[in-house]
Amino acid sequence: MKAILEFDLNDPDDIMAHMRCVKSLDMAVALWEITNEIRKSVEREIDADEKMVTSHYDLHEKIFDKISEVLEERGLKIDELIN
Repeated sequence: MKAILEFDLNDPDDIMAHMRCVKSLDMAVALWEITNEIRKSVEREIDADEKMVTSHYDLHEKIFDKISEVLEERGLKIDELIN
């Protein structure tokens, strides 16, 4: 079996669809890291320094910073994939 994806790279909608296909592995790996690794990482950091997070706001900021790092490491720019 074969599957051929065709995109008109002059069409803005097709350009976005093409980027989604090109970045699909990066997105899958990033989602895996977010769901499996970030929680563990933040828990370890908090356990190592309980003074590090003093409020729920600080914890949310830490988690979203980690998510942003994962997306950046994978070269994922959400604005290019969702509009």
